[in-house]
Amino acid sequence: MPDHTKAPGSLDGEQPIWHRMSEAAGLVTATGEVQETVFGRMTQLAAQHDAVNLGQGAPGDPAPTFLLDAAYAAMREGTNQYAPPLGAPVLREAIAMHRQRDWGHRVSPADVLVTAGATEALTAAIVALAPPGTDVVVLEPYYDSYAAAAALAGARLRPVGLTIDGGSVHVDFTALSDAISENTSIVLLNTPHNPTGLVLDAAQIRRVGTLAASVDAWLLTDEVYEHLVFDGSHTAPAAVLDSPTVVTVSSAGKAFNATGWKIGWLIGSPAVLEAVRAVKQYLTFTNGAPLQPAIAHALAEHSEFPAENARTLAARRDGLVAALREVPGAEVVVPASGYFVLVDFTGPSDESVDAFALNERLSREVGVTGVPVPALCQAGSATAEAMAGIIRYSFCKGADDVAEAAARLRAYARTLAG
Repeated sequence: MPDHTKAPGSLDGEQPIWHRMSEAAGLVTATGEVQETVFGRMTQLAAQHDAVNLGQGAPGDPAPTFLLDAAYAAMREGTNQYAPPLGAPVLREAIAMHRQRDWGHRVSPADVLVTAGATEALTAAIVALAPPGTDVVVLEPYYDSYAAAAALAGARLRPVGLTIDGGSVHVDFTALSDAISENTSIVLLNTPHNPTGLVLDAAQIRRVGTLAASVDAWLLTDEVYEHLVFDGSHTAPAAVLDSPTVVTVSSAGKAFNATGWKIGWLIGSPAVLEAVRAVKQYLTFTNGAPLQPAIAHALAEHSEFPAENARTLAARRDGLVAALREVPGAEVVVPASGYFVLVDFTGPSDESVDAFALNERLSREVGVTGVPVPALCQAGSATAEAMAGIIRYSFCKGADDVAEAAARLRAYARTLAG
C-alpha cells in the first residue's frame, strides 16, 4: 500500500523533485514547508498595511485596443482549437520579421517555437540542454524560475554576482570566467537584466560569448525586456555572435502590456527546437490559439507601441527615482531598462540592514511595499549578503499608484530630514 503520509512523489530519504525545485527557488522554510513566492508574500504584506504595492512586475496600464480587437476577431473567425505545436505560422513569421527589423537578427520562421510565455521557453530549454549534474551559470540577482528549472533538470545553478558601485551595475567578468568550466552546459544571459536594468553592449556580449564557447556551452538568452530600454538600445546576442549555440528567448507580454496572455518564443537551430519541443510537448503542448495571430498583428503593424510604452515607463521611473533620492542615505540604482528600480538603504554606516525587515517596516510606516533583493539571490550567497539592504520597487504599475508611492516616500523623507 502506498504511504500517503509522505510527500507526493517522494522516496525514502529523498525529497521529491517539486520540493527540490521549490528549495532551489528559496521557497522552503526552515521547517521544511513550501511557502508562496516572494511576490505573493509581498502582495499580502501590502494588503495588510494598505500600502502601495510596488512589489509585482505586472503592468498597471491596459493592453492596447488593437491587440484586444485582433484577438476578438480571431476568436470570432474560429481560431479556438489547438494551435499548431510549433506555433501559428503567422506568428512565427512575425517574430522572424521583428527580430530582423528591430535587432538585425536574421531568423527563419522555421527556427521559431511559440511557447507559453518566456518562462516555459526557459524552463524547457534548460531541461532539454542541461544534462544532469552540469552547471547553469547565471548573473545574480536573477529571475526566480532559473533556479527551479535547473533543479528540474538535475543541474546546478552557478550564480555570478553583479556588482553595484555608486549606483551603477557591472558584470564581474573575472568572476564569470572563474564560474564557467568544462562542467558548464548553459550560460544563461539575461539582457536587459531583471531586476537591475543593466543592458549589455556588443563588446560585453562578445566577452560572454567567448567564455561560453571556450567550454562548448550553450548561450541561452532571456530578452523579455528588449523593447523597454530607456538609455541606449538593446543588442541581441544572436545578432552579434551569429552562432548555432545561441538560443534566444523572449515574449510579447512586457512590450504590449499583456503578461497574462503568456505568449513567448524560443529561437534556435533545428536540433535545439527538436529537443525543446520534446519537453514542451508534455508541458502545455500548445497555447493561446486566438492570441497568437493577435500578437503577430501587433508585431507586424504596431511596432510604434513598444517605444511609446517605454517612454511612458521612463517617465514613471524618473518620478519614482526623484522621490527615492530625497530619502536620506538611500542610494538609487537608476535602471537603463525594465520595470524596476533598486534602492540600497544601507547608508554610509557599517551597520547591517535587513531588507526583509526594512521592507516590512516601510510597508507599515510609509505605505510602500517592494521586494527585498536578497530574495532574488541564491540563499546565503555572497551577492545576497552584499545586497542585504537593497529593495526593488516596480514603476510599471499604474500612473496613480506610482505617483502615490512617490508622494508617500517624499513625506517619509521629510520626516527623516526634519
